[in-house]
This record gives sequence, C-alpha cells and structure tokens, in this order.
Amino acid sequence: MRYMSKMPVLFVGHGSPMNAIEDNQFSRSWKEIARKIPKPEAILSVSAHWYTRGTKINNEENPKTIYDMDGFPRPLYEIVYDCPGSPTVAKVVKALVTKDSEYDNTWGIDHGTWSVLVHMYPDRDIPVLQLSVDRNAPPEVHYMIGKELGALRNHNVLIFCSGNIVHNLRMVDWNMENKGYDWAYEFDDYIHDNIMDANHGRIMLYHQAGECAKYSVPIPDHYYPLLYALGASSRNDEVSVYNKACVLGSVTMTSYLWE
Repeated sequence: MRYMSKMPVLFVGHGSPMNAIEDNQFSRSWKEIARKIPKPEAILSVSAHWYTRGTKINNEENPKTIYDMDGFPRPLYEIVYDCPGSPTVAKVVKALVTKDSEYDNTWGIDHGTWSVLVHMYPDRDIPVLQLSVDRNAPPEVHYMIGKELGALRNHNVLIFCSGNIVHNLRMVDWNMENKGYDWAYEFDDYIHDNIMDANHGRIMLYHQAGECAKYSVPIPDHYYPLLYALGASSRNDEVSVYNKACVLGSVTMTSYLWE
C-alpha cells in the first residue's frame, strides 16, 4: 500500500434502503461528498448491518451483494454492487486490529454500504471490504478499533462507517415523513455538540444523555459505527456535517466527514 495524502473518515446516516434508488436530499449529498474528497484506492466499510458475535473481516476478491431487507420494490433487489474486494487491505486490517478477529466471507456488501456507495461511486471500480460490528463488545472497544484503523488513512483507504445516530424502527411514524420526535432531535443534537467539541468520551457514554438516549438507541447496532469513525478521526481534522435531518419520527440521517 503506497502512501498518499491523508484520507477522510466518513460516518453516513444511511436510513431507508430506498435511498439507493431515489434522487433526494440525502442521495444528492452523498454524491457531493464523493466529488469533494480524493478518490480512495479502497474503502473499508463498518456497516450496522453486519452485526455479529466477534469481529469479522471480509477478504473476498469478489464480495457478493447482500439484500438484507424485506418487502421493498423489485428495483432495489436488481441493484448489483459488484465492486472488487481487497484481500490485501483485509490483511492489513487484521494486523492493525489488536482485538481477536477472523476472516469471514459468509456475508458481503450489505445495503448499509451499497445503498450509499451506489451514489458516491456508481462505477463500482473501487475495492470494498467490510468489518463487522461485534455486538458483545462495549463502546470503548469499538472506539479503540477505530483508532487502530486510523492508520489506513495514510494509505488512501476511506474509512466508511454506516448506521444512524437515532434508529428506533419500533417508533417509526409514517405520518412524520420529514419530521422527528422531540427526543430524536434532542439526542441528535447532543451527539452533534459533542462531536463538534471533540468530546468523544461523552459520545461513548451516550446513556448519560438520559431518556432521549434510551429511545434513540434501543439497540446499538446502528450507533456503534459512529464510534469507529470517531476513533479513526484526528483532533486536527475539520468536521463537516451533512443531512442533519430526521425522518419518520425516529430515524436521523445526520452524517459527518472528518478531513
């Protein structure tokens, strides 16, 4: 892996899989981000949708497209994000992560990854690999892994983390298409303020935000990818905020770019 200028770190609130086939404020913003940043040589994705016991790394040469959602229109299942993989970067990832990990190719490129990358990099010519989110690890471990992975930024690898800061599907309200509950805005603002202040400790201890945290993060699968991005970021980075919005009452789309 050759040395390049330092790559950014990206956390994307990916929201509904439908964003993959829609032209909306979110998908247009993802295209804008891709135009703004240097084109990476490879992308390491930490997706909320590969939520496992233990830490897994995909090292296939040709990872498959995973359709990990039900009941959506046919055009969504016709998307094939047939990007190459990167066994070489996977080997580096395994060496960087001090936590026990293993290669696992039972998964592939899931919609937490391809629903965004189909807009950012529609040519599918950049190698992509995924790192799973260990459901049994505490916040500090996810953050530590992110710190270890930060070295990839010096080798033109984009660290791409995909989830949602507020993600409570049980409280979705279809009548609140472009609005959110008060507690969703409160928690999203709490995280925003602490990101801008580089107060990562408070973000790891998100439960301290109180009742709004309880509703916003009923399970941490979509929240933990943010901790990888924070760990990989640097205090010298400039932070940009995209898509600061709430949809369906209980899902925020807020995204952050560190560069």
